[in-house]
Amino acid sequence: MANPQFTPARPPAPAYLGEGPHALWHFSEDPSIAVFHPRISAGGPLVWAVDTRHAPLFWFPRDCPRGAAWASDRTSQEDRERLLGGSEIPRVHVIEAAWLDRLRSCRLYAYRLPGDSFEPHPEVGGYWVSRKTVEPVARVAVGDLLARHAESGIELRITRSIWPWWAAVIRSTLEFSGSRLRNCIVPEPSWVRPGPTAHAPSRAS
Repeated sequence: MANPQFTPARPPAPAYLGEGPHALWHFSEDPSIAVFHPRISAGGPLVWAVDTRHAPLFWFPRDCPRGAAWASDRTSQEDRERLLGGSEIPRVHVIEAAWLDRLRSCRLYAYRLPGDSFEPHPEVGGYWVSRKTVEPVARVAVGDLLARHAESGIELRITRSIWPWWAAVIRSTLEFSGSRLRNCIVPEPSWVRPGPTAHAPSRAS
């Protein structure tokens, strides 16, 4: 496996409580996956994985739109206070209230993948890709997703619409990640203009 100390273009997300050692994971609501085949994506046929540090970005139903933000050394104190709620909150995840019941009822599984064929994604920190078919080495149930957030020290915010917060985050000095935003129940308002490319692509599989 490539060096797990590889440094991507953005600072990594902060550590969380109970994080565990570096490993590669794929999250799914399907408990019966025996093999992962490369799927077509922008970089060619790939199997996608996420490392342990960034695994909480996937503690959601597959299609649930969500945003995440955290501070780095380049984050201003004003943005920490305004969007995170202060320096004592390391990471914030946000979803729309319409998805709360699905979050509560979701049965999610984490498949641990062998790292031999994986390389770190050149642009997206925490993401790894393989061009080969991969067989998982373990499968674990993630459990109660609300509880996992609480136990990890990651603040999960529930809001009617994600867009006001998201528009502010992508213009701020925070690091951020967005997934499945096209699935928001509340349509994207015209005043939300594209900021820098979200640091995490939508889930590939």
